Amino acid sequence: MKPVRLPAAATLALPRWAVFGLGLLYILPGLIGRDPWKDDAASFGIMWTMAHGGLDDWLLPNIAGLAVPDEGPLAFWLGALCIKLFGWLLGDVMAARVSTIGIFVTGALSVWYASFHLGRRADAQPLRLAFGGQPEPNDYGRTLADTALLIYLGCLGLLLHSHETLAVTLQGSLLAFFVYRATRYVEAASSRNAVLVGVALGGLTLTRGWLPPAVLLMALFFCTRFLNIPAAVTLRDSAVAALVALLLSMVWVLPAALVQPYGQSPVDGWLAWNISQVGLPSWHSLKYLSRVGMWFFWPAWPFALWAIYAWRRQHHLLHIVVPLSFVGALTLLILCDPAPENGDLLKLLAPLSIMAAFGLPAMKRGAINAIDWFSVMVLTMIAIGVWVFWMGMITGWPAQFARNAARLLPDFHPEFGPLAFLVAASATVGWFFLVHWRISRHPAVLWRAVVLSSGGLILFWVLLMTLMLPALNYGKSYQSVAQQIAAHLPPGGGCIITNVSPAQRASFAYFGGLDFAGLQRKQCQLLLLQDSVHLTDDREIEQAFRGRQWAPLWEGRRAIDRDERFRLYRRVDAPAGEMLPVLLPTLPPKPQR
Repeated sequence: MKPVRLPAAATLALPRWAVFGLGLLYILPGLIGRDPWKDDAASFGIMWTMAHGGLDDWLLPNIAGLAVPDEGPLAFWLGALCIKLFGWLLGDVMAARVSTIGIFVTGALSVWYASFHLGRRADAQPLRLAFGGQPEPNDYGRTLADTALLIYLGCLGLLLHSHETLAVTLQGSLLAFFVYRATRYVEAASSRNAVLVGVALGGLTLTRGWLPPAVLLMALFFCTRFLNIPAAVTLRDSAVAALVALLLSMVWVLPAALVQPYGQSPVDGWLAWNISQVGLPSWHSLKYLSRVGMWFFWPAWPFALWAIYAWRRQHHLLHIVVPLSFVGALTLLILCDPAPENGDLLKLLAPLSIMAAFGLPAMKRGAINAIDWFSVMVLTMIAIGVWVFWMGMITGWPAQFARNAARLLPDFHPEFGPLAFLVAASATVGWFFLVHWRISRHPAVLWRAVVLSSGGLILFWVLLMTLMLPALNYGKSYQSVAQQIAAHLPPGGGCIITNVSPAQRASFAYFGGLDFAGLQRKQCQLLLLQDSVHLTDDREIEQAFRGRQWAPLWEGRRAIDRDERFRLYRRVDAPAGEMLPVLLPTLPPKPQR
């Protein structure tokens, strides 16, 4: 017997204006007015270098001359193309984030449509009521789609990465698109649907390598073994999808291999990086997935687990088999990653959210109310904390919060922003109206259980990206350091060798216009060194450039970082006409901290 029994009143869809407004509130804060931070400055640097460079820069992703052979070029191509199209109007940073908006919309729509097509099927419908009144299939599908979208938007992991110009962000959205196209394929196995599956796989290959698409294609074949699709048909269509993905990947692989940009082979480095991403399952990866996934996938994972339990007696159901197959395959892939990172978990969000939507109708009212109260209490307290901390920065009261702000943000002078205050206040008022609606009316609609989780998370993000954005920019951006370095360069500037991280290199090149040595092997007399304030001598310089004399031009750091230090030097012992050769192998970039 099916575990779901619902009246038609529980399947009222969210108004389209509400879905559209929710999406805008979710994605726009964090894109407007935010400097490139340490998390996404390196990716922006690749896009910026491409947009202002030549063909070699589009074929070999690099940050102002520092080659980045990892991942693939598609995410950077999209950002660079947006800089080309909109940079004159929006500025390079905001123009690059136009691609981020498109990526977010692609992922959100894919989750919605995949859930809708799965939810309107006959085997997913709730039990028919004795006297009628059960929902229509399309109404039930729309309600499940709205629910899946709210769960998707309510996941903490998506919030952290959906506003960043990263390849993993595009990978997460393309994987959602793949799940949607795979759903359409298993509904109607045709060559057209196989080609579109191949398009999704090709995009994934150009974004983060061939390994996830290969695993997903095998998972799709495994998935069809539980459905009424002949194996011969699936093998034929899998070959078609693989061929389309291969042809799409050749759009970059062939030109890069033939042109050899800057005399290098980016494909070799890309293939080596792909191989380094897989190994045997390890205890380290399992602990990482358990520890990080607990909050990264909240609130999707409790509903998804309940869906598996509630539908356990039903066999060969498309709405369980499809997302569960991809969740299982991608989980195994993460466990085989020797060094998984937070962004890698984005691959699981779309199938988990879809599966969670089918667990929600079968969940007991008491569990739903517990999640609601948890969301109300925790998220409201967090919002109040942000408001109080902001008041402490602006007014000096409460005194303890003002002292904490001064300690965390030394030399920062906050200013009252009327527009930011108005947006934050409106979002807060809207949150309390939403809580009042949920508590006072006890609506029967299915998505009531997740609307508070998603709304509260969006409120928290809006408050951070309005009230706290100047402070966050002050603490996470390298704009001030870049401008200080540029002001102390000798007349006429000059090229610079450095050991700074890729994110810092991108920030210094963009904000300060610094000319770094790199792929073109320039000769330089300037050195920008990153080290620690705890080092009291020039031991690192002596080891890298023994016997040469250096004249310090500038020393500084960000006020918020008490350990990090930057020093700018000019070589003074070179004979006339002699320049300092680039010694990048002896002075490698420091890892990002």
